[in-house]
Amino acid sequence: MAANVTPEGCGPDVDSLYYNLCDLSAVWGIVLEAFAAAGIVFSLVLFISLLASLPFMKDKNRRSSVALHAFFLVCTAGLFSLTFAFIVGKDFSTCASRRFLFGVLFGGCFACLLMQCVRLNILARRNSGPRAWVLFLGAVGLWLVEVVINTEWLIITVVHHPLQSLNVTAESDRATATPCNIANQDFVMALIYVMTLILAVVVASLAIMAGKHKQWKKDGACILLTSLSSLGIWVAWIVMYVYGNEKHGGPTWDDPTLAIALVANAWVFIIIYTIPEICCLSSDDESQQSYGGDLYPNQGAGYETILKEQSSQSMFMENKAFSMDEPNQGAKPVSPYSGYTGQLRSSVYQPTELALITKALGNHPKDPSYDMVIPRASTNSAANSGSTTPSTHTETGNTAFTQTNGNSGNGLHRTSQW
Repeated sequence: MAANVTPEGCGPDVDSLYYNLCDLSAVWGIVLEAFAAAGIVFSLVLFISLLASLPFMKDKNRRSSVALHAFFLVCTAGLFSLTFAFIVGKDFSTCASRRFLFGVLFGGCFACLLMQCVRLNILARRNSGPRAWVLFLGAVGLWLVEVVINTEWLIITVVHHPLQSLNVTAESDRATATPCNIANQDFVMALIYVMTLILAVVVASLAIMAGKHKQWKKDGACILLTSLSSLGIWVAWIVMYVYGNEKHGGPTWDDPTLAIALVANAWVFIIIYTIPEICCLSSDDESQQSYGGDLYPNQGAGYETILKEQSSQSMFMENKAFSMDEPNQGAKPVSPYSGYTGQLRSSVYQPTELALITKALGNHPKDPSYDMVIPRASTNSAANSGSTTPSTHTETGNTAFTQTNGNSGNGLHRTSQW
């Protein structure tokens, strides 16, 4: 009857299978439940952020790893979710999910890390990585090996189940279900392939540090720290699960040990590997954008410089036909018609931006439109000007039209009296 007593913190309608989720005397279940729920939410946010940043990634070497990152986050979220199967009590479904998904989800995570190591090793040596679909298919192939192993192992042990139950709790007879009748040593032995993947990731991440391209070594360092941390966690929980619980805690410590290992390793994946990798993707894109943004101000400054250099040459010939500026008193008089070209404003040559840039960068001869010299009319004697156009002078009593050809020293004049 004592087993039917509702623990403190749980309602009367709560099934005894879920007492660890609300039992205040079993604090480990509530704490792990909170960390696992936060991990699921955080993994979902990172997954959405990764997919949202995909259109802004310009580097093809970075884009090739997005599929692996997405698959890795899915498996990490699965680890957080599997924690609840170890918090709740034992029955056929929870024990089957524990035995099958524990190795499958960890196998998916370490398969992604191993293919990331392969990609970074190639990049660190050739600065050109394989295609994204090749990496993804490689990770899926490594993961399917663990899926096949766990599937075969689960089927064999369920069909040929042991005669006596090993992990039986006194509170519930549901723990005697066939998938729960497995020894701790057998559970660990079924994960040998995952342990092999962990060691392969450690060795492959060390090989990244020997590459000549240093920009990829930072990613390799994140994988190396993640694999070493995971290796330490696995050694700790295996020793505790196989030897420590039998001598000190008994079967009641088995579920907390595996749940803590799941949550701890999943948060290592998030903090040490996933967050730095997504930050590296974002920082590289921002640096490329800032570099590209710096180019345009330089180009703009160069264009403004060209405009300043061309300021002495009028882009639009101003019509000064009606200006009444008085001539200077200097030795060389200036005609008020000096700027007049005889052309309409709309027909004046207007150089384009490309023409100005080409003209400023190359030492080409000046544009003919700027070198064109317009004969100017002078109000003084025609002898003071080299070459003039017909001009009109109004004198007292008559109007004379004077045209001079050649140099003024020739003395050849033609005057018509009206």
